[in-house]
Amino acid sequence: MATPSTEKPPAPPVRISGVKTVLRYTGLPPSWLDKRPKLPSRNWLIFLSVTSSVIGLYVYDRRQCKKIRQSYVDKVQHLAEVPVDPFDSPRKVTVLGAKWPGDEDYDQSIKYFRKYVKPILVAAAVDYELVPGKRHGDIAKRVAEDVRTRRRFDLGLDHDSDIKKALPTYKNLAEQRKRELEGGIVIVGRPTFKEFMAGMCKGWTGNLEKVDPDEQLARILENDNHFDEPEDAQEFVDDTPSRSPSRPSPISSAQAPIFSPPQPRILPTPPNSFPKSASTHGPPSQIPPLPPLLLVPFTNHIGIQQIPLMIWGFFNQRHKVRAGAEAGYRLVMGNTRPVRIPDNVEEILAPKITDEDQTETSLDLGDLDFGKEGESYVKKSLDAMPEEIEKLRTKYYESLPARLATARELARGIREPTKAELENPPPTEVELRAERSKKERRWRDDLEGWEIIKPSTNPLWDERFRNVLRIFTDPPQEENEVDHTKSS
Repeated sequence: MATPSTEKPPAPPVRISGVKTVLRYTGLPPSWLDKRPKLPSRNWLIFLSVTSSVIGLYVYDRRQCKKIRQSYVDKVQHLAEVPVDPFDSPRKVTVLGAKWPGDEDYDQSIKYFRKYVKPILVAAAVDYELVPGKRHGDIAKRVAEDVRTRRRFDLGLDHDSDIKKALPTYKNLAEQRKRELEGGIVIVGRPTFKEFMAGMCKGWTGNLEKVDPDEQLARILENDNHFDEPEDAQEFVDDTPSRSPSRPSPISSAQAPIFSPPQPRILPTPPNSFPKSASTHGPPSQIPPLPPLLLVPFTNHIGIQQIPLMIWGFFNQRHKVRAGAEAGYRLVMGNTRPVRIPDNVEEILAPKITDEDQTETSLDLGDLDFGKEGESYVKKSLDAMPEEIEKLRTKYYESLPARLATARELARGIREPTKAELENPPPTEVELRAERSKKERRWRDDLEGWEIIKPSTNPLWDERFRNVLRIFTDPPQEENEVDHTKSS
């Protein structure tokens, strides 16, 4: 009896689709054609979701920045097409940017202006002059000097040179003042605002005499006894044989001039021909009109504790772009308002006697509170700046006598220089005096500048500014317009 066969019939051939048939001849591995897609692993899902979210936030923010900036550029672009006289200068503003406390990069405020405010001014053909402050107090000195220069020109103490008057673009004093009023002053950040107000008060209340800062500091340091001769050294100098006129030194005789230069002849000056001294002109009772101010808020985040705010700001640049564009638009349109200061501001800003009175109050100072919220991000460690400067000064003056003694010994030939001194010659007494003057000026300037901008100090104020200072504000039609960019 025959047993049935256990072999299975052959399976029917698998039909291959036309796409696989075509791709098979392209050289692709067959496993790629039969591979079924599946969801990525948990780690890949986390990576892709985080990466796509970060990229999406960045791309969305930068697109909104372009839209916001372009919308304001379109509003002011027609002003650049207005024809002007070839010899006429465009509207010009002055941009002041002080150093932010604790930041070594002094021009952060200027970079903020260039990135967010400048595009609107360029689109409207408004010229600008950048005045950065490299150290604390530089802006205050610059503003005070500009005010003194203006007062001297207005009183006739100074005049433009004949070469400047011969230029075709020269404008007389009245036209220059008119052009200044048509422009404006851009103040970026609260430190700049404090320095500007301090410079204004100093310039409009100080005298008009031209004083060299180095010469003034030299007179102050003249009798500080740091370069006096010690008693033992003085006795040694007195015991050394002095050169009498009858026995001149060969070096001095060789270097002596053959003839003395002719002395200038001083002619007698006729009476009533002396110019009026600048010291006779006191502060004016009234201040002439001043250019309007554009207050641009600016806060610089530095330090490890503020890294989250830096990250948030990196993905929200559109808020800065909108704020800068609005500020530039206010300046271009030229709408201004009087400065808003309370009537009792002098009582509020008066110096306090006790420490209990120096606590911060919640009183409203009007426009003097501009950018006050940004001072909360200033590092508290900067309050010890006066103590640190005093430590540096003490350490320097403790090492000065030894360096001065070395310089005098080598200069008088008391001893021969060592091998190390031959390779690196120590500074002479003249160089030490110049070094001390440079350090003292830097320390004093830093202390003066810090006293102006430190968070516990309010901006200075003069009642004469109340009727002359004006602030750029939004145009009236902006109240009825709805900006589609604000919805983002």
